[in-house]
Amino acid sequence: MFPTLPQIRAMVTDPKYTYRQRVAGLATLAENLLEPPHISDECAQALEKRIICDMFEGSAPYRPRYLLPDYARTLREGSLFLELPPAANIDDALAFLLIIYSQTPSITGYPVYFGDLDTLLLPYINDVSDADLYTKLKRFWISLDRMFPDAFAHTNLSPVYNRVAKTILALERELLQVVPNISLKVDPHVTSDEYVLDAVQTVFACGKPHFINDVMMKSNLGPDYAAVSCYNSLKIGGGSHTLVRINLKETVLAGEGGVEKFFAETLPHYLELTSELMEARIRFLVEESNFYTSNWLVKEGLLTLDKFSAMFGIFGLAEAVNILMRREGLEGTYGHSSIADDLGYRITSTIAQIVASRPMPYCDGNAGRAFLHSQSGIDLDLGVTAGTRIPIGTEPPLIEHLRTVSRHHHLFAAGISDILSFDETAVKNPEAVVDIIRGAFANGMRDFTFNLDSNDFIRITGYLVRKSDLAKMPSARHGSTYLGAGSVADSHVDQRQVKRVMSHESSPRAGS
Repeated sequence: MFPTLPQIRAMVTDPKYTYRQRVAGLATLAENLLEPPHISDECAQALEKRIICDMFEGSAPYRPRYLLPDYARTLREGSLFLELPPAANIDDALAFLLIIYSQTPSITGYPVYFGDLDTLLLPYINDVSDADLYTKLKRFWISLDRMFPDAFAHTNLSPVYNRVAKTILALERELLQVVPNISLKVDPHVTSDEYVLDAVQTVFACGKPHFINDVMMKSNLGPDYAAVSCYNSLKIGGGSHTLVRINLKETVLAGEGGVEKFFAETLPHYLELTSELMEARIRFLVEESNFYTSNWLVKEGLLTLDKFSAMFGIFGLAEAVNILMRREGLEGTYGHSSIADDLGYRITSTIAQIVASRPMPYCDGNAGRAFLHSQSGIDLDLGVTAGTRIPIGTEPPLIEHLRTVSRHHHLFAAGISDILSFDETAVKNPEAVVDIIRGAFANGMRDFTFNLDSNDFIRITGYLVRKSDLAKMPSARHGSTYLGAGSVADSHVDQRQVKRVMSHESSPRAGS
């Protein structure tokens, strides 16, 4: 549906928006005055019914959804476009990064990737004292939040404990900022318990970081990967052209019959329509928008087309399983029945096979195929659960929860997420949380995220909002706060089942 003049006028006059938010909103409205990339009538109908979803990326894709520039290269070599020489010291590096972030687009209008900042900055700190490093990084950290007020902006920390990572975690506990979102890459052989414990105690304060199974990620994406935005794992130097997703709940409702007809007819049909929409958007971006021939990030080698792919997202698995169970006259629901859980895995593994067999243009970053992604939801998702998660408020005890969801994780190279909510017993037993994280990774989880229900932060889908910022609505400095407010009001993401963490008794390392 094309924007209307009242919608445009409302964006201009609504006092709740900041200047930058109005500019971004007006740009989206202008883009959506154009005809979208051509798709079949059947695909268009599925899109209108929201059986498949283009994530509201806009009618004329003119920038990839997610970019992961090779910042290390430009720090070493400098930039002709930015007229900057190579960074010679820590001050050069921090200033260079802030400048380049201002010139890095994404679907949000802000960079979704700040780089693996400890890795980027380590070459420049040999002659910098701990006190000076803290001061310099604090100024930089505040700048990130104030200049890029969007919770989808993301940095990664490397698996090896180091001075920069330690300083970043300390700053997070002091500043309690929304930006940046943070992932910590955990390798069981090189990531120390001391490091994970430091990160766990930082989560207690500010909800960050979440934890990545580095070994699993490298097995799918190679050594040069990063998490961006929420839980979207992609190759550094590349990214994702687009993210198109299929609503599995609506897919089941669109078809008739039971389980076997769903697998034989309904699911393959709508997966192909999803692929059609994805292909149309990719071809417009690559062949018509000229991004990959004109953007300076490409010209200077910070991005290369052969490292890009696209993200094929799924959500609503829980509801799809439960509907099919009822149609078959079976008792039990996803997360609470082995039959339902097995059906859920049959669905995701079938989707993985079909997506892996379907060629996709300009996706050389994954051998000409899209990456499968368990999409973590948006604020408009009502009555449907994100990705492969268990519905909010119905989560089983910790071990059962982890066993239900972890079996899916190996299928989703481009990211999958499950959010656990812990109470204050976790603060009294942080070493037990370290054990839980390590045990979860040993049992096949790709990403591990937990909230503490008593701090100021709510993890929505993969990004964070502060409860104190929600209280200031309708105005919000972070544009992502508006999205978070919708999810809290309509999807009740603040009402996840809270789990107790007693000393070592909840660790999945033992008895799994």
